[in-house]
Amino acid sequence: MIFSAVWFWWRGCKGYRLTPWRSPYLRWRMETYSGKPAATLRLGDFWALAVAERGQIGNYLRWVGELRTLAQEKD
Repeated sequence: MIFSAVWFWWRGCKGYRLTPWRSPYLRWRMETYSGKPAATLRLGDFWALAVAERGQIGNYLRWVGELRTLAQEKD
């Protein structure tokens, strides 16, 4: 799961790897999940959501890892 988390972060934060809360993709994901407008998201919001929803984030990352594995097996 750690590899899936790093892979997702690396892909989702392209251009924003040191400031992932500024990534348009992650802002959009957080807005659709939390309902808070993406334009108002800050570092504190990013971490608060990450901590509060760490179980759901872990489930999502496991699912992403499974899909990635399946996609690689088909190639």
